[in-house]
Amino acid sequence: MEDIAPQGLRYPWEIPPEHGAEAIEVAAGVLWLRFPLPMKLDHVNVYALDEGDHWTIIDTGFASKKSKALWHDAMAGPLGGKPIKRVVVTHHHPDHIGLAGWFQTEFGADLVTTRTAWLTARMLTLDEQEVSPAESLSFYRKSGMDRDLLDKRTTERPFNFADVVTPLPLGYTRIKQDDQITMGGRVWDVHIGNGHAPEHATFWSRDDNLVIAGDQILPSISPNVGVYPTEPMADPIGEWLEACERLAPLARADHLVLGGHKLPFTGLPRRMEQLIDNHHGALKRLQDFIEAPKSATECFPTLFKRSIGEGEYGLALVEAVAHLSHLYQTGQATRTLRAADGAWVYQRKG
Repeated sequence: MEDIAPQGLRYPWEIPPEHGAEAIEVAAGVLWLRFPLPMKLDHVNVYALDEGDHWTIIDTGFASKKSKALWHDAMAGPLGGKPIKRVVVTHHHPDHIGLAGWFQTEFGADLVTTRTAWLTARMLTLDEQEVSPAESLSFYRKSGMDRDLLDKRTTERPFNFADVVTPLPLGYTRIKQDDQITMGGRVWDVHIGNGHAPEHATFWSRDDNLVIAGDQILPSISPNVGVYPTEPMADPIGEWLEACERLAPLARADHLVLGGHKLPFTGLPRRMEQLIDNHHGALKRLQDFIEAPKSATECFPTLFKRSIGEGEYGLALVEAVAHLSHLYQTGQATRTLRAADGAWVYQRKG
């Protein structure tokens, strides 16, 4: 489908590069590449920054035979045969860190990321499960998961991080809030986001108008902000809003934002307003809806305003839990276990 820019945003390039086969120079020495994903959001953006005799790349795509083949094509083609000596990863999600270990072991590249991203990714690659743990099934049940889907989760092999992320060898370079990093002939300030992923790195050029945003700032979709069985009482909505409100004052109208998905865009101040308003609006709708007790799945129509298919169900579930739990943890709603199905139900106070 055509990607329509929200009001106040502009897309300088309306057609993305072909997967792995080509690159678009979005600024001097900065190439935009794209790699496929086997899901509804069917791509991830990668950026290559020219260091003279080698490249720094930002994020990597999934680990798969197809992705590796496309990377070989990219290295021989758009990257001109120069080696990739540094991989900078914005956050720990598989479509961003998937091939980082491969670049380290096969090409001797250095890995640069946040401590939380590295520790989380390395832990998850070592945690392979043949069936869903009891804790996960309990979380889904308490979230109000449809009974047929819960039965499927009980018997089928769950998604494993290690399926799409190559092993990470020991050794990485840490970046953190207020650090500076030199890439592609520019000095970049590191600003840390949260909510979509813990300790998500974004990069703001001091020398021109570039912002490398990963998934923290996307143009035509809002990044998924969810609660997972690993930390069922997390408050990613609170963390998301704090991060957006902290990053918003940095935004300039001329910034060219290079995100992890969709198209590069300008109009960042307006987009930050939209991202903040989107979640405040969702919270307000939920408050109005939970006059009577409701589970997370019963809130899908109000929260998303469209039908949710099986392919989107998991992400919708964790995002609904996140919004309801935020209302509960900030004292705006109560939470009780419903005897009929063992699901948490939320009801607004007052």
